[in-house]
Amino acid sequence: MPKMPKLPAPPVPPPLQAPPPRPGEGNGPVRPHEHAANAGIAVVDWVDERTSLSGAARWMMFRKVPKGTNWFYTLGSATMFAFLNQAVTGVFLAMYYRPDPSGGAYESVRYVTNDVFLGQFVRGMHKWGSTVMVVLVFLHMGRTFFFGAYKYPRELNWVIGVVLLILTMVMSFTGYLLPFDQRAYWATIVGVNINGTGPLVGPYLSDFLRGGSEFGATTLSRFYAIHMLLIPGLLVALIGAHLYLVAKLGTTAPPWAKVEKPAELRESEV
Repeated sequence: MPKMPKLPAPPVPPPLQAPPPRPGEGNGPVRPHEHAANAGIAVVDWVDERTSLSGAARWMMFRKVPKGTNWFYTLGSATMFAFLNQAVTGVFLAMYYRPDPSGGAYESVRYVTNDVFLGQFVRGMHKWGSTVMVVLVFLHMGRTFFFGAYKYPRELNWVIGVVLLILTMVMSFTGYLLPFDQRAYWATIVGVNINGTGPLVGPYLSDFLRGGSEFGATTLSRFYAIHMLLIPGLLVALIGAHLYLVAKLGTTAPPWAKVEKPAELRESEV
């Protein structure tokens, strides 16, 4: 029986074709991994040609950093990483969670912890990640204050940071009720009553959190909506504004760093 002729491979589209070799490079056969690398570069170039994202990325990442910066300056990045951890693990937990005060909320959390593959690990990352995020936010704010990074022209960024701190605390407070066990139930009642003692807006804030005058079934769904929709949206928007101002205004030099005089002043002193 005659063998079937081997069909030729389909042609590579022009945007994915390998560029010509640079001067000095070998003219040997192109290996498969080189084909894949060239295809990836072509795809990135295609997207960048239509979006011009490389300019924004270079503006955000390639900027001057003052001398004397140290590990204290990584607290902001660590806080953002903690927020990303909360967002990713929160999405997985929301796939199983049911905001049902009649037993569905507690049973869904118990099911995730005991029966779902890696459920206890993901829930632990979300639970302890919230504590880590709160600690990192306070450390980041403390570093900003003691290093004088809140002064001109960075006052607006300081205000945004304070709002982010408040939203982080609200996120932790609203998430504490979601397991809906005895400890979460009574701790939330105490927290809502404390909010109600505030001047002027305290009673209205307490009624808003409860979803009425009494702690009932609406309270859990309201806390869940605030925790999953309202606060994360505000956090993403403010973090974007915060990062934009950091890139635009630059990083503050440490207070112990010596300020170098311009070359003109040094020459005049000589």
